[in-house]
Amino acid sequence: MTSFSSFYQTLARLQHNTGVVIPVYLPEGAESHDAALLEETVAAYCAQVDDPAVICLSVDGADFGADVALRLTNQYGVSLCVVEENRGKLWGAMHGTRTLLTNDTLDYIAVVDQDGDHFANELLNFVRAADHIRAQTGDEGVMVLGRRISLHRPMGFLRGELEALADRVLLDALHYHAAVTGIPLRLEYATLLDEAPDFQSGYKLFSRTTAQAVFDSEPHQMNVPDAAYYRHACETVMAVEALESGAHLGVVNRSTFNEQPVTHFGKLNQAHATADMIIWGCKRLGVPYPFGAQWLANHAPRLLLNTIVPQGKAEVEQVRQLVREAFAGQDTGAAGLQPLFV
Repeated sequence: MTSFSSFYQTLARLQHNTGVVIPVYLPEGAESHDAALLEETVAAYCAQVDDPAVICLSVDGADFGADVALRLTNQYGVSLCVVEENRGKLWGAMHGTRTLLTNDTLDYIAVVDQDGDHFANELLNFVRAADHIRAQTGDEGVMVLGRRISLHRPMGFLRGELEALADRVLLDALHYHAAVTGIPLRLEYATLLDEAPDFQSGYKLFSRTTAQAVFDSEPHQMNVPDAAYYRHACETVMAVEALESGAHLGVVNRSTFNEQPVTHFGKLNQAHATADMIIWGCKRLGVPYPFGAQWLANHAPRLLLNTIVPQGKAEVEQVRQLVREAFAGQDTGAAGLQPLFV
């Protein structure tokens, strides 16, 4: 008979031993709707834990929401971390997690977005999956991803397709790195219902050991620009560094709205953001450019995005060109994006 982690133990661990970092970014001119969604997010996560101080609002740039975050801190009793410089979600997640790691009672730390689309009531499933993995393996290192059942519905067609491309290339890169290092890639708890895990999901849970390895160690920026590392590739960085630390990967399904209530990431140039996810991941995992180029050539023709002519093809081609430029303009024989037959 398969053993499962106790629901009651997991519930107690959620209530007493789990912290949550909410990176805050409210740009000048942001609508009151953005602040209202942040407050809803704070209230929802406070309802899951015994002590609201284990919820940390980590403001990514003092001019980008510190006043709102301070008001919510006073109102709800949550913790506050404000960094002066705005650099991106990873910057906020890093400093917020370091703040919570000073609390020795925390076994897990979740990182969630401020947009109201990362449902607090589902955090129990993350904790239960992490408890199960730790109980079965005896290892303390765990990262649990929140798998979105649809990428297109919450984010739109373009972003959904490009994130799928980035995830597929990242999985190839992780397998390559595993083969080169001789350390197998462990996916037995990842319930791969999709071609690749939802690495770009903004809902992640880290065990304490893994959170320390990811957020409280020297960054591996790999000579990419700050925007590429801290903003565009933030989710890739969190996932890769967790796995590099030896964490077991777990996956649970998570709900989303049919359309995101608000998105700041979605306002970025999506081709640039996707290329940076791929560039940093390949550099961090030691992937030679010909392999990355071939993986792009392998996956790109299968995207439905290619059926939108000429815009879809142009988006994919821009990703490929940006990746090529990042690797000093190297070229390979992996050129075609259009198979003859389907």
